Amino acid sequence: MRPYVVTLGTAGGPRWWRAQDASVRAGIATAVVVGDATYLVDCGYGVGTQFTRAGLPLRSLRAVFLTHLHSDHTIDLAALVLFGLMSLDAPERGPVRLLGPGDRGMLPPFSPRAESTPAILFAEDPTPGTRAMFDSLMRAYATDLADRMLDSLRPSPYRFVLPQDIRIPADVGFHANDNPSPAGMAPFEVYRDELVRVTVTLVEHSPVAPAFAFRFDTASGSVTISGDTAPCDNLVRLAANTDLLLHEALDFDWARHGYPGIDPSTATAIIDHHRKAHSSPEQAGLIATKASARSLALHHLVPGTSDETVWQAAKQTFTGPLHVPDDLAVIPFGS
Repeated sequence: MRPYVVTLGTAGGPRWWRAQDASVRAGIATAVVVGDATYLVDCGYGVGTQFTRAGLPLRSLRAVFLTHLHSDHTIDLAALVLFGLMSLDAPERGPVRLLGPGDRGMLPPFSPRAESTPAILFAEDPTPGTRAMFDSLMRAYATDLADRMLDSLRPSPYRFVLPQDIRIPADVGFHANDNPSPAGMAPFEVYRDELVRVTVTLVEHSPVAPAFAFRFDTASGSVTISGDTAPCDNLVRLAANTDLLLHEALDFDWARHGYPGIDPSTATAIIDHHRKAHSSPEQAGLIATKASARSLALHHLVPGTSDETVWQAAKQTFTGPLHVPDDLAVIPFGS
């Protein structure tokens, strides 16, 4: 069967997007379906509900990939495990692999807009990676797990999920603050089974580090998922000749007035972040063109309520097929 993606959730940002007469988009999450296997990229809000609404059996889930550890990409990871995977019997193929960034290793720099030194939360361990985050989530639900494991005889969540930090090759020159997306780095493999090969590169989502983009190669074609990123040559290299590029997009016109009622220095710092860490529709189109992608889909839309005409601006820089999918859209790729 031809592989395809399901855009489980297409909105980005740590908020619930609601507006009169606007479509409601769930948080960012994408399913890559190859034969009878499903691979999930990111766990935005509503991911479990959307997975079910898409008609995807939980037993088909083989691996979960996290592009980075911002809350809008991870907020429903615990729900996926506790409401979904733990309701299954032990999976026939063994635990679902959970792969994502490791510990950042250092704090990000303060914004130059800061008028005082911001407080550091959890200073003893301020930047945990994927494995530590998963452990903390399970610890937060220790009461629930004790009840269900001792009284209802449910197995441990670690029987269903194997959390792992992605190890960045030492020779690429990665440094969380000084060089978060080393120029010229070669993509490297992080997962392989009989249906897919998954490679990854570091992208530019400062101050987030590591931040990843993933490419899935199958016998029938390929799909590349950008994660959150500013325009980045590493992504061009990863996505070269891909059948489908799913790229984030941000409406910068909205961003200029999208934070009323908050402290002006905070609003300015947020806008600074948008400019250095995200891409406009036109920039996403240019990345697709540089990569010779056969088709482009925009997702992780910020705001999730902008009119579709905003996103059609990608046609100014990309002449191939353009998708602006709603939630639960199915987009085949390859042949």
